[in-house]
Amino acid sequence: MKRKRAMKLVLACALTTAVLSGCSSGGGKGAGEGAEAKGVNATGFPIVQEPVTVNAFAAKFFANADWNKLKLWQEYEKKTNIHINWETVQKDALKEKRNLLMASSGYPDLFYASAFSKSDLFKYGKQGVFLPLNEYIDQYAPNLKALMEKYPVIKKGITMPDGKIYSLPTLYDPEFRSVFFNTPWVKTEWLTKLGLKEPTNLDEFAAMLKAFKQGDPNGNGKPDEIAWGGVGTTGIVGYLRGSFGLGNHGNANQYVDTEPGSGKIRFVPADPRYKEMLEYIHKLYKDGLLEQDIASVKSEEIDAKGTAGLLGIVDNVDPAAIYNQKGYAGLPVLKGPHGDQLYTYIGSPLGNIGMFILTDKAKNPAAMVRWMDYFYGEEGIKMFFMGWKDDTYKEESDGTVDYVDAIKNNKDGLSLDQAVSQYLIWPGGYYPGFVKQAYFKGAEGLPTSVENSKKADPHVLKPEEIWPAFNFTTEEQQELTTLANDIETYVTEMRDKFIVGDAPMSQWDDYVATLNKMGLDRYKQIYQAALDRYSKSS
Repeated sequence: MKRKRAMKLVLACALTTAVLSGCSSGGGKGAGEGAEAKGVNATGFPIVQEPVTVNAFAAKFFANADWNKLKLWQEYEKKTNIHINWETVQKDALKEKRNLLMASSGYPDLFYASAFSKSDLFKYGKQGVFLPLNEYIDQYAPNLKALMEKYPVIKKGITMPDGKIYSLPTLYDPEFRSVFFNTPWVKTEWLTKLGLKEPTNLDEFAAMLKAFKQGDPNGNGKPDEIAWGGVGTTGIVGYLRGSFGLGNHGNANQYVDTEPGSGKIRFVPADPRYKEMLEYIHKLYKDGLLEQDIASVKSEEIDAKGTAGLLGIVDNVDPAAIYNQKGYAGLPVLKGPHGDQLYTYIGSPLGNIGMFILTDKAKNPAAMVRWMDYFYGEEGIKMFFMGWKDDTYKEESDGTVDYVDAIKNNKDGLSLDQAVSQYLIWPGGYYPGFVKQAYFKGAEGLPTSVENSKKADPHVLKPEEIWPAFNFTTEEQQELTTLANDIETYVTEMRDKFIVGDAPMSQWDDYVATLNKMGLDRYKQIYQAALDRYSKSS
């Protein structure tokens, strides 16, 4: 959550209210479920009558304190009667350690913040190693169940092809609009100095960039301004694709949407409109209006330019949060050459869905689903992100909250993330639970970010149009992994080459022919099967 680029993938959803057809549909039970549920209080605290100990494995960020001594878990143990014996690993070493645990059968009762892939969820679920949670959700997770009923996309996104739910996710409140937006930020001071208005279409956008590049808006007499500054070409492609009618179901399935009219899967990077967009971006690059090392520049290089105030457009979160540069506003959604004016660079409310998993070693799954469900409800969300009133946060008469001064202005020189991490685990954005604007204090929650999202609202995809990342069967995933590795790597490579001119657009037909030889038709068929299941699911 510290960098918007880290969450591309992320976010928006179906906001229509629907009646969920029962979480128990297609569900299964862990071994001895009836016995496991004994001693579990259906509501209130403690969760269990007699204290229990659960072995858990989790990934954490460097700033987090020892989880076995962390106040969050100590206080929650007092409420629940459930003691967690935490084994943690730094996030960078997660994959290796997680795979070793699974290979050796030395895995724990619970995996928390362990980011299992969808293919692993399905594989270990089918093997019986990961427990199906459908019926436990139905009986012991009223907070999550309510969210699933309100936002049907959640259930669709966490249900595997066999109809079972093997994990609980990170969720982003669909009402927290700014957390879903990736629109770039424009330096309004430069617009004012050059007598420009915010652009409304592609021609005005190019003219603005040209003025930034040539008009010396920082007034130092040097041509050191960078009109568009960003790491990689993903940002500008994402920002502009809706202006070309591309990405009509959001960003969670990055390379596919549906063909207008037929509703069938379309591979976006082979569409003529995509070619047209790359031609436009290439002209911007050729005219010197984009960072000239955009395909290879390192983030620290862009950060240095941003901190120095040299970027007319910042392709990241609010520069006030990362560069201490105020006076930027979100760019408007631009009208394209065919009249399209859509904001499609937006994901679903589902973050990683493999963040809370109970294994076949779990002695009381019902209790642990109740344990996790607290953090999908208002009281638990507030504790998870803010801690405890008058200890870690203060609350105003209107109900707004903020951290106490000892955290915001730490006497030991700790950053906010570091100070918060002495009590809580959310910094770094690696956890299951529900992210709400009222309690999230990252860059996406700043007032400027909220206003930015409101500006784009009239042109955003309808919530029901936005897909979560699709789930695949084991066989589909195995085949898709091989196909996607070749196809998507080639797409990225050629996208950059077309933009910077290392490959002329006259090679477009050869590029499409190569994609077809790589198995593009089969790639699309697999996605079509996943879309068909998604469309039919309740």
